[in-house]
Amino acid sequence: MDEHHDVVIVGGGHNALVAATYLARASRDVLVLERLDHVGGAAISARVFDGLDARLSRYSYLVSLMPQQLIDELGLRLELRSRDIASYTPYDGGGLLVETVEGEATRASFRELTGSDDELAAWRAFYAEVADLAAIVAPTLLAPLPHIGNLRDLSSMSIWTDVVDEPLGTAIERRFGHDLVRGVVATDALIGTFASLHDPSLVQNRCFLYHLIGNGTGEWRVPVGGMGAVTAELERVAREAGATIRTGSEVTAVTPSADGVTVSGEGFGVAADWVLSGVAPYVLAGLMDEPRPPKPSGSQFKINVLVSRLPRLRSGIDPAVAFAGTLHVGEAMSELEAAHQQASTGSLPARATGELYCHTLTDRSILGPDLAETDAQTLTWFGLHTPGEVLPDEVAAERAYAQFVAALDEHLAEPLEPLILGVEHRTPAQIEESLHMPGGHIFHGDLQWPWLEEGEKPRRAAERWGVATSHPRVLVCGSGARRGGAVSGIAGHNAARAVLDADLD
Repeated sequence: MDEHHDVVIVGGGHNALVAATYLARASRDVLVLERLDHVGGAAISARVFDGLDARLSRYSYLVSLMPQQLIDELGLRLELRSRDIASYTPYDGGGLLVETVEGEATRASFRELTGSDDELAAWRAFYAEVADLAAIVAPTLLAPLPHIGNLRDLSSMSIWTDVVDEPLGTAIERRFGHDLVRGVVATDALIGTFASLHDPSLVQNRCFLYHLIGNGTGEWRVPVGGMGAVTAELERVAREAGATIRTGSEVTAVTPSADGVTVSGEGFGVAADWVLSGVAPYVLAGLMDEPRPPKPSGSQFKINVLVSRLPRLRSGIDPAVAFAGTLHVGEAMSELEAAHQQASTGSLPARATGELYCHTLTDRSILGPDLAETDAQTLTWFGLHTPGEVLPDEVAAERAYAQFVAALDEHLAEPLEPLILGVEHRTPAQIEESLHMPGGHIFHGDLQWPWLEEGEKPRRAAERWGVATSHPRVLVCGSGARRGGAVSGIAGHNAARAVLDADLD
């Protein structure tokens, strides 16, 4: 085979670009092969509304887990903006407002909902402990996997028990008394994860941890220019480092041997010393002609909407405040559990449950000049407990969309539909078709704890960095890695480090 590279990366998502940059800067000859005509995977911006100049972050939209250390090391020219409002959760007659930095508005909102300061005190105590845990875990994400015992010894037993040892629902019910407050806490455990809050597998706990540890603060920030701006910067630094990127190059086979790996596709074959996989482990198994693991099942129903202006709410709150952070709809804990139970039986939940995000209140640069001069805003809905099994066709998708409109209208002083300029919705099956994410699962599968369990003894660099596969020269660099999920670049960094550290084994 004439063409040979030190490293071939299958898939051109954001993690692949991170890995390519680190390796190319270390003088490795790197080739990235991407099936689509562009890089970025789910971290892209796109014009999804015909005739309307708005570039939405179509699939992923906020940044939290990407370490500042990684941004600095790569030299990414990114602006990530904070939001003054963390969340707003409307209810009959009012709404629970949570500021990013607690002020009087948050305190008054809790009192209005619960009639006392007790629930706010519980909120403060819980999130102070979560912050302590985040400060312990976050610094380890760009290092070899720590041992669980070392982290546990640094943590308070109460928060370790609540987040790591027992189902999160148990802790939420013990610490909080109000159904709505419980639900607001619980949602971070369910984004992209289909589970009861009492699931004994603790997959919901792992999801919660990942949502709250970014940079030790758990803050989710808005990328100016959208996710497309993040990918553009990653592509820039990868090319400047000397990595070769080929789009329109779908890989059909990855064949390891004793001394290297062959990567094949229609019309091409490439030999490499190492292969990094940015595709899901389920897909990689097929490429390697190995038995596939169980196919993941995504659980989110994504809706992108462009409105002529923000709708007014029945509570009377300024829409620019209500929509400035995350707006929770139908997410009291009892509603979340009911939706999960209904979906578990194969039925579309009777009521929509999910959350809305408005990019353009923080960053209007994703709108073209004409739209930017108007009151137009983008809204992105992340529907929970809607696995592909309950959204098998367009009829079911339209029903789920109607449920979303109805759920939001319950809290609006005016109907949403007349304000809509453009809309698209994507089921897990459609996400799978577009991105080759099995089952439309945005994490490529269930998230894993970001540490070594009792008894684990890594012997190779790939195992120490949490990127190993069944073959020593094929590593995972995407969301299916031990510390994958979200737009973070962590898996790409760790796969690159595993290659560079392999000489030490």
